[in-house]
Amino acid sequence: MAVNVFSTSATVENLSRHDMLNWVNDCLQSSYTKVEELCTGAAYCQFMDMLFPGSIMLKKVKFNTNLEHEYINNFKILQYSFKKVNVDKIVPVDKLIKGKFQDNFEFLQWFKKFFDANYDGAEYDALAARCGEPLCGKSGPARKPLPGAPRAMARPTGGKNSLKYL
Repeated sequence: MAVNVFSTSATVENLSRHDMLNWVNDCLQSSYTKVEELCTGAAYCQFMDMLFPGSIMLKKVKFNTNLEHEYINNFKILQYSFKKVNVDKIVPVDKLIKGKFQDNFEFLQWFKKFFDANYDGAEYDALAARCGEPLCGKSGPARKPLPGAPRAMARPTGGKNSLKYL
């Protein structure tokens, strides 16, 4: 069973964004450069595997993705593992998957506090646990095109196999 924690803005042990990213990267052998890159949910899934072995099926987690529906799937896997170990926390999936700094930073702060309350110090090889899959956000979350930005579109122009690009 998990030790539940609650986060408030008065929490003294809040770390900077850089300290938090260093912690994530050190624990998970990852290479995140921005807090916003945690919007995939994959890092949290792996942390749950570290904290509560067997609470999550890592092979179902998409570690290297830019697809929003896969982010949602990762967070569903996370929520299921939370239920399994009685974590009393609602995951704000709709906010997190947007990749905004503030929402992701607040959830990361809560998760760090949760991790500290539940980690038993056991050795964990994060890279081996995810079968060598990269866990990074260099490409970042999938972005929606800016309004008015040019787009390549295919349009039939005559023959059944001919396409014209705009």
